[in-house]
Amino acid sequence: MQQPRRTLARQIGPYTVITRLDPTGPGATPVPEHRFIARSADGDRTSVVSVPLDEATSARFLIEAQAARCHLGPWFAPVTEYADPGMPAWCAHPYEPAVPLSTALAVHGGPLPDETLRALGLCLAETLATTHASGLAYAGVSPAAVLLAGGGPRLTCFGAVRTAAEDGQTRSGLPGLEPGSLPPEQATGGRPRPPGDVYALGAVLAYAATGHTVPDHEELPSLLRSLVPACLARDPAARPRAIDVLQALAPSTSGTAPSPTVIDPGSREFPLPGRVIAALARQSAEILAADLPLPLGS
Repeated sequence: MQQPRRTLARQIGPYTVITRLDPTGPGATPVPEHRFIARSADGDRTSVVSVPLDEATSARFLIEAQAARCHLGPWFAPVTEYADPGMPAWCAHPYEPAVPLSTALAVHGGPLPDETLRALGLCLAETLATTHASGLAYAGVSPAAVLLAGGGPRLTCFGAVRTAAEDGQTRSGLPGLEPGSLPPEQATGGRPRPPGDVYALGAVLAYAATGHTVPDHEELPSLLRSLVPACLARDPAARPRAIDVLQALAPSTSGTAPSPTVIDPGSREFPLPGRVIAALARQSAEILAADLPLPLGS
């Protein structure tokens, strides 16, 4: 995350930008929207504010932002505000200290440990299972969409694939879409469906475990060595369902069925590495202490 600094401020709707959230540099994956940490003019709200990558996608961006007001489980970051019609497109969801997945790997110094991988997979699979049970496809799962907070991951970028291009148009190579997590059927313009979300989930877990989305079989930890290749099957019908991924990762005890999840969103028991926890603490202190820049034109 860039350090907050006093300068002429960028304004996005009612918000003044404090700093950009998206990572840059080696290891960073394409981000399907620009994300900022910003504060409202009255100082009452600090939010993560997103804007589309380019004006051509603004209309589709707002459609997805409006759809993302729904509640898709505790690990989904729902949209709470968005631009009025006819104004430059933006949307916002509440801020909490969080770092992008690639930043977490960078500060940790490598792939995440098994206990973090299991918990991450459980949380994301739970969100996707809830999404699919609602008759929706998330269509925005990628490493860049995952923010890691103290209480667990937050899944952002809802509908990024649909925003990038209309169904029927080739999406391969479009800005912001991570090629390793874009399902083959969606890359060629197919309509986003639940099996595509599972493909993207496999790519996210591969990235968290190895640092890239298309690993060799031997690179994967034993926890994911069968599951990730199944999720990344080119044939959508051959992939497991999100609920199957959830059950495969859930711990079980002898003679009992697997628990659907072991993470309580309010418990702060998500097993983050120490350096990631320290990075979250630093970010929180920096945002609280930020000397809010002057608005442009003041």
